[in-house]
Amino acid sequence: MRAAQAGSEEAVEALFARHWQDAYRAAYLIARDAAAAEDIAQEAFLATVRALPRFDRRRPLRPWLHRIVVNRAIDWTRARTLRQEVGIEQVPELPAGEDTAGDWLEGAMVGALARLGPEHRAVLVLRYLLELTPGEIAQALDLPRGTVNSRLRRGLDALGATLDEDAS
Repeated sequence: MRAAQAGSEEAVEALFARHWQDAYRAAYLIARDAAAAEDIAQEAFLATVRALPRFDRRRPLRPWLHRIVVNRAIDWTRARTLRQEVGIEQVPELPAGEDTAGDWLEGAMVGALARLGPEHRAVLVLRYLLELTPGEIAQALDLPRGTVNSRLRRGLDALGATLDEDAS
């Protein structure tokens, strides 16, 4: 971290390599668009690199980076929803079978997760896929811990109901 803050390109590349996959996964699961997820994750990394000189090394980098990624993904999702409401064409999704997020999550779960609102989707992704604690999520999203716990509970309930509905 010190080297990255001092401007070392190698250190910044090491941070990128270490955190890219999780940043992309979070963006993809919230935005549900592979190209947008890549853009969101890249923009988040650029914002992180620009802010590195001001970053307090006593705090963990991971929740801070994920806060940037998740907030950008939620903003992108809201903007896409707004575009759909006013009739602007949606950018086509990748065809089935070309999921660049990998096979770390199966189709039914991804479909059910996609039907949640972005706020619930964000906390579930951060908690269960990126394995952040509720406290880290609260810090990353600048939310009270009770709100995080509430969104986790409601998100899990909605996810379970969606999966049950799909199974019947």
